[in-house]
Amino acid sequence: MATQADVRRIALSLPDTEEAPNHFAFSVRNKGKLKGFVWVWMERVTPKNPRVPQPKVIAVRVASLADKDVLLALDAKKFFTEPHYNGFPAVLVRLPAVTARELRPIITEAWRCQAVSSTKPVRNETRQ
Repeated sequence: MATQADVRRIALSLPDTEEAPNHFAFSVRNKGKLKGFVWVWMERVTPKNPRVPQPKVIAVRVASLADKDVLLALDAKKFFTEPHYNGFPAVLVRLPAVTARELRPIITEAWRCQAVSSTKPVRNETRQ
């Protein structure tokens, strides 16, 4: 079971990551602007009332809506969405349903979606 502490540790291990001072959210600076890549899900518990932080669920950016569909099809116990995120490249992740080990590549790819090309770590690929 992953926790917010795992999310924080993974997110802050990535270059140029900043944590929001007033809520659980992580961004990377891209061309002078902060671009969010993982944040706590703000659930609409009661219609027409403010959203409420749901600490056991995070929203994570994905590269495309196709990538979002792939994650959603993988495991409905781990990944889901809501109408607020329709048409937006992000997926909701239930922290109790994933391990920290599973979370690392998800958060890393979310960061990669938002980071400037020059800050993205180079993948080790060897051609033979």
